[in-house]
Amino acid sequence: MNRSPRFVVQTNHKRQREMVTKTEETQLNQLEIQVENGGGGAWEYLSLVRKLKLRRSENVLKHGSSILNDPRKRSALGPDEWTLYEQVAIAAMDCQCVDVAQKCIKVLQKNFPGSKRVGRLEGLLLESKGLWGEAEEAYSSLLEDNPLDQAIHKRRVAISKALGKPSVAIELLNKYLELFMADHDAWRELAELYLSLQMYKQAAFCYEELILSQPIVPLYHLAYADVLYTIGGIENLISARKYYAATIDLTGGKNTRALLGICLCASAIAQLSKGRNKEDKDATAAPELNFLAAAAVEKEYRQKAPAKVQLISSVLRSLKI
Repeated sequence: MNRSPRFVVQTNHKRQREMVTKTEETQLNQLEIQVENGGGGAWEYLSLVRKLKLRRSENVLKHGSSILNDPRKRSALGPDEWTLYEQVAIAAMDCQCVDVAQKCIKVLQKNFPGSKRVGRLEGLLLESKGLWGEAEEAYSSLLEDNPLDQAIHKRRVAISKALGKPSVAIELLNKYLELFMADHDAWRELAELYLSLQMYKQAAFCYEELILSQPIVPLYHLAYADVLYTIGGIENLISARKYYAATIDLTGGKNTRALLGICLCASAIAQLSKGRNKEDKDATAAPELNFLAAAAVEKEYRQKAPAKVQLISSVLRSLKI
């Protein structure tokens, strides 16, 4: 059975973890241990998981089902009962327990006929069964009623990716971004899709948008520099070096990948500058920056991977830094 695909498949959970504070993480872990050992607090645990927008699917399914299957506990929730049905349905689909998900959704359908929110769950259930065409039809119908439903737009992108149709996913994402230009995750997803098709100039545009909207996020500077380096050409290499340098500045000099990027740019620029006059070479050389980057890389390896210092020194020498 296929799992329901998620938008921004590989990075979404990492971003969610970054948003959780240490205090919240400690509280969640304590509650989890307490509940697992029969100490109560299952509802508090499930509420915190939901509040932090995490997906502890196996635990949610286990403890959520336990509450829903007990009439007294379920009735004590009041209106939150329906929230729990929704949470358990999504967890069940994550765990490929389609029967449990289907039961939860049927309860919600009965109590909220015609609900768009329940309609989204029905679409997810179709996805979890691998019924992509039917899921697409369900989502298209929901969008006719509410063209500004962000979650549904993203589900359609996820379906296209699951079916191995990146070009369709790109088209859908571009349409989505015409409506929601401030969605940073969507710009990142679009950039990654362009990169998967080796459409580097289009990916560069996405990272430019991200840098404009969030100029202090080093990840965007680094990714943009990588794309410019890949495109090549002396102008792009000089720009890539600037964005690698910006990454280093934003991370307090602790980004080894950016340091290596400067070294690689220096080598490539030197190769492309052969045959140019001395004035042009001097304008593109930046020898001090190149030297500092190479020294910082060697220092980093000396501290963290001393066994590989000789290897990295040999590589840097071959680049003629």
